[in-house]
Amino acid sequence: MRKHRTPTTISLLIVTALLTCLGFGAAGYFLASLSNMVSDRFGPPTPNLGIVQRTRLTVQILWSSESLTEPADALGEEQPFEIELGESVHSISTRLQSSGLIRDARLFRAYLRYAGLDTTLQAGEYRLSAAMTPLEIADQLQDATPSEVSLHILPGWRLEEIAASLPTSGLNFPPQAFLALAEDPPKEHPLTTIIPVGSSLEGFMPPGEYRFERETDGEQVIKTLLEAFSNQVTFELSSGFENQGLDPYQAVTMASIVEKESVVTEEMPLIASVFFNRLAAGMRLDADSTVQYALGYNPVQETWWTNPLSSADLQIDSAYNTYIYPGLPPGPIASPTLSALRAIAYPAQTPYYYFRAACDGSGKHLFSETLQEHVDKGCP
Repeated sequence: MRKHRTPTTISLLIVTALLTCLGFGAAGYFLASLSNMVSDRFGPPTPNLGIVQRTRLTVQILWSSESLTEPADALGEEQPFEIELGESVHSISTRLQSSGLIRDARLFRAYLRYAGLDTTLQAGEYRLSAAMTPLEIADQLQDATPSEVSLHILPGWRLEEIAASLPTSGLNFPPQAFLALAEDPPKEHPLTTIIPVGSSLEGFMPPGEYRFERETDGEQVIKTLLEAFSNQVTFELSSGFENQGLDPYQAVTMASIVEKESVVTEEMPLIASVFFNRLAAGMRLDADSTVQYALGYNPVQETWWTNPLSSADLQIDSAYNTYIYPGLPPGPIASPTLSALRAIAYPAQTPYYYFRAACDGSGKHLFSETLQEHVDKGCP
């Protein structure tokens, strides 16, 4: 026989259902409130999250929110940090913690997952600091383009080679703008007083690595390079130039030739001695590098330094051709290293007037007193 529910039973069921609905509603309202709080502070969650995962990450982030908004060390210094191609988020966050850049790798991963940033971390080199908050670090790791870039100037480069390297350095101004500034140096810099009017800054861009903000303009780059040169040429070095009877501009000119003629640094004082001996004897310098400078860019060899030189090359009518014109060329031909500058300030004392490349491919040279001895040392 069918049972009939009494009015009391029906009332209880209705009350229970209402309470259950209220409970779910309250819970939903509570979770919605938590979600809004996290969204207000950390942005909205990625839509790729399921409701369970979103709820879990929301609670986790809200519970430890201060750890995401405060730096691990307010006095932390900048340090390099590299993300390898294909490196996992777990590995990255763990290394960040072990480097002292963040306090909690697990919480950092939770934030990345919540914001959808875990799939957009970029491989590359970064400069990070424990003084940055985890939020700032997470944002930084989305762009591997550094705010600072390095300009590398190699020993023996001429101005055009330096200019050509600018696009690959990351500096945001064109090579031609750099060359225009180098050809017309800023008159306010003290160093330009030793450079003859109408001369460029050739030779006054010391080899080395220079760090610049990406947006640094050409004038600031030029100023930094001139400062580097000024710091290199100490009073002791200037006195050495003077003792050799050279003013600073002549010394840089001669050092640039020694730089281009040398392969082994230790031989620079010997090569300098040859050129000093030739000048003292009224001989021409006969330096191949000065002819190469006069020739300029060789489109066939795709270089600014034609090698080997032909007999016709040696006849080029240029004041830089030291096979034709006696004395020093009008100015430097390249960027000399400090070693080359020292070789001019303190050359070796030798009886040599000639040198040629050794035949063993070592880059070293054979030195001679006489032309006949020089010829006899030619490679078979």
